[in-house]
Amino acid sequence: MSTDFWLDRPVFVTGCAGFLGSWLAIALVDAGAQVVGLVRDEVPFSELRRSGYRRRIAVVRGSVTDQELIDRALNEYEIDTVFHLAAQTIVTIANRAPLCTFETNIKGSWTLLEAARRSPKVTRVLVASSDKAYGVHERLPYTEEAPLQGCYPYDVSKACTTLIAQTYATTYDLPVAITCCANLYGGGDLNWSRIVPATVRSVIRGERPIIRSDGTLLRDYLYVEDAVRAYMALARELDRPEVTGELFNFGIDAPKSVLDVVQTIVALSDRPDLRPVVLNDAPNEIEAQYLDSSKAKRVLNWSPVFTFEDGLRRTMDWYREVVAQQTA
Repeated sequence: MSTDFWLDRPVFVTGCAGFLGSWLAIALVDAGAQVVGLVRDEVPFSELRRSGYRRRIAVVRGSVTDQELIDRALNEYEIDTVFHLAAQTIVTIANRAPLCTFETNIKGSWTLLEAARRSPKVTRVLVASSDKAYGVHERLPYTEEAPLQGCYPYDVSKACTTLIAQTYATTYDLPVAITCCANLYGGGDLNWSRIVPATVRSVIRGERPIIRSDGTLLRDYLYVEDAVRAYMALARELDRPEVTGELFNFGIDAPKSVLDVVQTIVALSDRPDLRPVVLNDAPNEIEAQYLDSSKAKRVLNWSPVFTFEDGLRRTMDWYREVVAQQTA
């Protein structure tokens, strides 16, 4: 990948201490960008901090819903490119506390987009949506033309985020594009309610992994470093009219059941004898969700590099080290 595009380019990453945000900030620093990250809460074991890259970026502390703060950050740092990743991303938390999810995900998005609209320096904005925004459809996989019909709190928050971003592109000619990724996995995901980090931690500890659902839920999974490549590829192409204002799906187009995911992790571990505990208790979860990524491959020439098994091996190596540190 050529780094000339990013060399000395001022870039603002909201949610830079999160799972994807950490890996994206690291890749941008390596590509020569001047990275400014928005951090609300410190995350001790985030990859950004663990890798030492936290010391190589400028940090703005506060909430993405603070209009004055976001305006100041974009203008004082003369930001050219914005990656908007900050969000409340856990479905169970959204079900339990919908208002904080709506506040962060919806208000946070319009706050960021309004600041970008008013900034004379911003030339491109990427906004993170989710496959959950599509809701339930009989026809799968989802293409970008599928209607946004999420009905649960998290799903609705991301559908609103998508529509608000498209509004700013259409009404104000803001150079914005929206990403819709399959379920991300990789080292650095500290949301232990998610199937990959929870299962990996369990097998490292020699414990039986827990499946909250009945194990049949069907999802597509994308390794985090492939997602980073997707974001950076999309940002580079935002000058093209067929990209601005558009939604792009990113996945490996190979859906797997939750049980398949767990069994694959167990098979790759040092404890292939462990059998999962199936709770069959996962309300407000959609039975089948997976994406069609052909548009990204056609328009952006993007495709994933890592197979599911290769990504899991790298993921498990990361967690082995971190879990050892936590229990030392």
